Amino acid sequence: MEIQVIFFGSIIDITNTNQIMINDCIDTQSLMNELIAQFPSIGNKKYFVAVNQKMIQTNTLLKTGDTVALMPPFSGG
Repeated sequence: MEIQVIFFGSIIDITNTNQIMINDCIDTQSLMNELIAQFPSIGNKKYFVAVNQKMIQTNTLLKTGDTVALMPPFSGG
């Protein structure tokens, strides 16, 4: 199962890329564990998570072809 993960803002500074592909993560919690294993500094950041352009706040099941976005807090004006 392949999931596209896209990064925004200061998270790109940690990953040095704006997107990666991750395999074999069945839910957002296992995905976050994998991302923190690859990029430990992500564990120290605050960010929002969206799956297929919908913000989530709880562990969410993933399927092949899903897109997960990590976005740092933002403010409007």
